[in-house]
Amino acid sequence: MSHPASKLGSKMTHIVWDWNGTLFHDIDAVVGATNELFLPYGLGPYDAEGFREVYTRPIWVAYERMLGRALGEGEWELLDKGFHEHYHRLMEACSLADGALSSLHAWQESGRTQSLLSMWGHERLVRKTGEFGIDGHFTRIDGSRDATGGHKAEHMVEHLRALGIDSAKVVVIGDSVDDAHAALHVGARAVLYTGGMTRRSELEGVGVPVVDSLADALDLV
Repeated sequence: MSHPASKLGSKMTHIVWDWNGTLFHDIDAVVGATNELFLPYGLGPYDAEGFREVYTRPIWVAYERMLGRALGEGEWELLDKGFHEHYHRLMEACSLADGALSSLHAWQESGRTQSLLSMWGHERLVRKTGEFGIDGHFTRIDGSRDATGGHKAEHMVEHLRALGIDSAKVVVIGDSVDDAHAALHVGARAVLYTGGMTRRSELEGVGVPVVDSLADALDLV
């Protein structure tokens, strides 16, 4: 059992939210798309907990773990394309995470600011937040504009630079080890949420607060 997380302090004035697995509860779409993708391989089906056991980043490492072998020439590209085709269909049934809307409202009403940084495609991100009617909560929304993705840390540098905010006053709330590393890279704080793809034990290994709800994350800030 992890120790209760302590508050980060009142000096935090800005939250950088993650999208997939954090504000957007898409684990069912991720697992469903993965199951469809690997059905021809005779693997699965996975449930959410089973998927968390094999999941890691970069995702091609998780695929190799699932297959028990190295990916062949061109296989990663085919798997990645197939996954996104399934995911973009299945995610239409997904909704915001429990507490997402109330957390966004509460933080805004406190007079502090928040933004959104995701490694998901920028155009899709902007469109989806608009569909949910939450885009007005964010001072800036940045998705990935680069097909190769990369680590979130590089994108966090650019995101905060564009906002012109002191990173010492920023807390990143996300669901992956990558989110914590991105925060630490720029000198920000991080809170990790267990609603995404990464198992709790792996999140706890980073050494930042880990919570089971977005309301708990907000309480720490």
